[in-house]
Amino acid sequence: MNITAPVEIALRRITLDDNAAVARVIREVSAEYGLTADKGYTVADPNLDELYQVYSQAGHAYWVVEMDGEVVGGGGVAPLTCSEPEICELQKMYFLPMVRGKGLAKRLALQAMDFAREEGFKRCYLETTAFLTEAIALYERLGFEHISEPLGCTGHVDCEVRMLKTL
Repeated sequence: MNITAPVEIALRRITLDDNAAVARVIREVSAEYGLTADKGYTVADPNLDELYQVYSQAGHAYWVVEMDGEVVGGGGVAPLTCSEPEICELQKMYFLPMVRGKGLAKRLALQAMDFAREEGFKRCYLETTAFLTEAIALYERLGFEHISEPLGCTGHVDCEVRMLKTL
């Protein structure tokens, strides 16, 4: 008889000690999907190894998903740069394969939008790419609507799917 211990999953705010683990997750998932730095995806972000510092600013928040003490995913929200002050952006939602399909991305996105509302944001924007079909389906279920023109100045030139939701 094979008895396995229950898996412990936690969703919590990022800490300084999480920087390397979150960057590793983003790089692994990006490589899995071919999201290369030369195309302006997150792996090109100059602050990728310092996300705690980025998301410690006012109006910013990032949560990590931890499974049995190991960081296996995360996502955040921040003011949309070069945009109207009431628009935030859902950012850097990355999850390793072992935690996909468990409702954690939905839980994290809802938590991020609750935070954004509390911070006074009225709309939430996101960018992704068409071959991330599971992510797009989730965003649609959460009430994001497709828009044609990009908002802000994210630098993600190959993110051809843009979505917006009223909070």
